[in-house]
Amino acid sequence: MPRWLPRAMVLALALYACFQLGNWAFHQLIGLLINILIAFFLALAIEPAVGRMAARGMRRGLATFLVFFGVLAAAVGFVVLLGSMLADQIVTMVEDFPKYLDSVISWINQTFHTELSRLEVQKNVLESDWLRKYVQNSASGVLDISATVLGGLFKLLTIFLFSFYFAADGPRLRRALCSVLPPAKQAEVLRAWEIAVDKTGGYLYSRGLMALISGTAHFVLLEILGVPYAPALAVWVGLVSQFIPTIGTYLAGALPMLIAFTVNPWYAVWVLGFVVVYQQFENYVLQPKLTARTVDIHPAVAFGSVIVGTALMGAVGALIAIPAVATLQAFLGAYVRRYDVTDDPRVQGHRRRDGRLLRRMGTVLGGRRREAGADDSA
Repeated sequence: MPRWLPRAMVLALALYACFQLGNWAFHQLIGLLINILIAFFLALAIEPAVGRMAARGMRRGLATFLVFFGVLAAAVGFVVLLGSMLADQIVTMVEDFPKYLDSVISWINQTFHTELSRLEVQKNVLESDWLRKYVQNSASGVLDISATVLGGLFKLLTIFLFSFYFAADGPRLRRALCSVLPPAKQAEVLRAWEIAVDKTGGYLYSRGLMALISGTAHFVLLEILGVPYAPALAVWVGLVSQFIPTIGTYLAGALPMLIAFTVNPWYAVWVLGFVVVYQQFENYVLQPKLTARTVDIHPAVAFGSVIVGTALMGAVGALIAIPAVATLQAFLGAYVRRYDVTDDPRVQGHRRRDGRLLRRMGTVLGGRRREAGADDSA
């Protein structure tokens, strides 16, 4: 046996054990790493406001606290307003439920020539097996729901804590990062940090602007239909549809439809049609142009980055995909050498005539052959 073979086997086993340990640690910490990534982008988003307040002489810790306090106060106020509205509407729906059921049953009887009654329908529903199983499953899942809520609150607290430290100690963090790099690399890191702040702020600006446009459009519709709590519903539609990826549109449109149904069932149909039409307008007209201007990336790249981010990290990836790609594109753009484009009609999509193009190519090739023959004879 060669002398190096036992050492090689021990080294291979040690490397394999280190790989397994690192793989296990990575999977155990993936949730924390995602929370830190969200906190970092949140700190980048509030960096402009904190920087302006700090430039006027305020301490960065106090400035960060004030920004977070303002965001938290707005969120709590919106949740309280929405909760009170939902409580009133739930009470109204429970009180008027027999009336809605009577109207639906009468429409079914007139349309399909049946003889249904509300008492029979209620009795069949209350004595059904699926309702009994649903109640049992709901009772057994209370602990799971409570654990999920507590876990979500803990993740939220973790994100806010890390984002507060990232924003309040931003200069110290950049100084610590640059202290282990040579001067040339320090300039690149600082420039990348500045680009990330600009792109993340631009992305949030575009989302906020689209939320304002969406809320205003839905507010006009709800006011025309006479749906109660139109301002709160408009704010709900604007924020949820823009800042919750993938399913935000459906969550945003469900609540106005439910409230409109309490006024008139046909109003819910009108709200559904408006939500669908506006969503198509936003996806194909408003969002590509606005995102391309504020984040400075092509609409197709933005759409593809959202798909890739969703596939990699779910809803979190969809939310941070566009600012991350915009930052990477702007940073790498400085290292890509660009040339002047030739004045050719084909650049603009105009095709030359094949005969003319072939004649020109033949003339050029013939001239080159004659020059080559003259050089050979000389």
